[in-house]
Formats: sequence, structure tokens, C-alpha cells
Amino acid sequence: MNMPKIILLASNNPGKIREIQSLLSDLDIEILPQGLFFKEEAEETGKTFLENALIKARHAAQLSGLPSIADDSGLEVDALGGEPGVYSARYAGPNAADHENNAKLLKAMEGLESSQRTARFRCAMVYVRSAMDANPIIAEAAWEGRILHELTGKNGFGYDPLFYVPNHACASAELPPDLKNQLSHRGQALRILMAKLISLGTENARVEL
Repeated sequence: MNMPKIILLASNNPGKIREIQSLLSDLDIEILPQGLFFKEEAEETGKTFLENALIKARHAAQLSGLPSIADDSGLEVDALGGEPGVYSARYAGPNAADHENNAKLLKAMEGLESSQRTARFRCAMVYVRSAMDANPIIAEAAWEGRILHELTGKNGFGYDPLFYVPNHACASAELPPDLKNQLSHRGQALRILMAKLISLGTENARVEL
């Protein structure tokens, strides 16, 4: 019988950690947050979600010596020219809280009708075997919706209370966690990533404890 395997998750975001651990709970992979090994955050200097995901994954692998998964995700609002985009987590400032980012978004969209509030969450997720991995595994996905006029729901985090999911006629923050994981940009990207890892052979994606 093989020993359990471990992959480092390059994130200190509690909501994101819960989501990814839940999505991988049925696999023989132990996902540990980077905070167990180091506190230093990677400097997200990329211009795209993919560039930032790679920066974070390589940073985590370098400091921990473990294979790492990282994602960069955010909200794109059509009426705002794609903003907040890669600046989603710091839309209202470098250390902005979720309620501050949401308040700024609502202010920016004042006066816009529902038909003008189309948006999507995007996610780029990568896996690196080491900090110098020349062939990272990459997965990208999007989740279409629109921006509500007010905060709705108590689940989720980030912009979930403002993101309306048309097929379910509710905000992302009103979805049960399991259903959100099925639908979300992050859930889609992670399933694509894991399928690629499995197809390459899981022995290349795991290390012994």
C-alpha cells in the first residue's frame, strides 16, 4: 500500500483553501496550505491570471521544496472593460477586505441595467513539480454570470454575493458549497488540471511524505 502523497497549495486564502481541499477530498492526495511552511506571499507582478498563477506556484515550490498548485482568479466585468481582472483581490487597495472590493464594484456600476452587467469569473491553475519546472501543467476556465445590484447570500467569499448565476437564478453566495464547486471557474479548472495530471501518471505529481 502506498503512503499518502502531498501537494502544497500556494495560497493563504481560507476560502480558497477550503474549496480546493474539498474538490480533492476523494483523491489519494493530501493538500496542505503554504502557511504551514512559510508566510511570505509571492509578489503578483503578472499581467494575466496565468502569469500570476505561475509566479505563485514557483514561489511556493522554491520555499517548500514540494510540488505545488497555484491559481490566480478574478472577476471580469464587461461594462468596466474587464476590470477588476487580475486586480480583483486588491481592487479597493493593496489590503482591501471583501466588503471594500464589493462596495467599490457596486459604486462603479451604479445606474447600469441588468443587461449591462454581464461578467465572468476566470481562473488559471497550474501545477509545478519544482520551482524550475520547465513544463508546468496548466488549466484555465471561466464561469459566466452578471453583477447584482446588491449583496445577496452568506456563502462563499470575495465577489460571490454580487455574482448572479443565471442557470440557478441566485447569487454564487447562495449556492450550497458542493454545487458551487461543480459550477465555479476554480472547480472547472481544478478538474481539468487533475485530469491532465492523471493522464500523465500520478507518480509525476506526488511526493512521498
